[in-house]
Amino acid sequence: MKRQYLRIISFVAFGMCCLSISSCKEDKKTVKPVVITFKKEGELTIKKASNDSIIKKIDIEIADNDYETQTGMMYRDSMEDTQGMLFVFPDAQYHTFYMKNTRIPLDIIYIGSDKKIVSIQKNAKPFDESSLPSNAPAQYVLEINAGLSETWNLEVGDVINYTNL
Repeated sequence: MKRQYLRIISFVAFGMCCLSISSCKEDKKTVKPVVITFKKEGELTIKKASNDSIIKKIDIEIADNDYETQTGMMYRDSMEDTQGMLFVFPDAQYHTFYMKNTRIPLDIIYIGSDKKIVSIQKNAKPFDESSLPSNAPAQYVLEINAGLSETWNLEVGDVINYTNL
């Protein structure tokens, strides 16, 4: 009788241990949001077409492969007004950008193979998946904080130059 009682107690204790272990597996894991920070990879100068004066110098991150081009400014919480992202494509084509998973509003500046601005999409809205096309073939695309193209008085024909670090 005493052995049978000990077996029952052991069985109950074993069952309680199993339950406590399985309940640990049900704990919810916290998922951290993806955040990407700026990494300076070059410097870019924008000049006025009419008189070759410097409009602005900024630090740039360069997107020149498929992954970087597809990710772009996604998952970023902010960007300084002295920073931008330059997309470099193999040749000039009509390009279309959108703001999927992009948390900050941007100006999207399309630049031809001669490094002259060919069109500007101003104030692109965060998370908006609407098409934002270039008005002419572009080999480069510069993304900066929304409103800066207006503040800097950028115009079609203005010129960029950049260097990699």
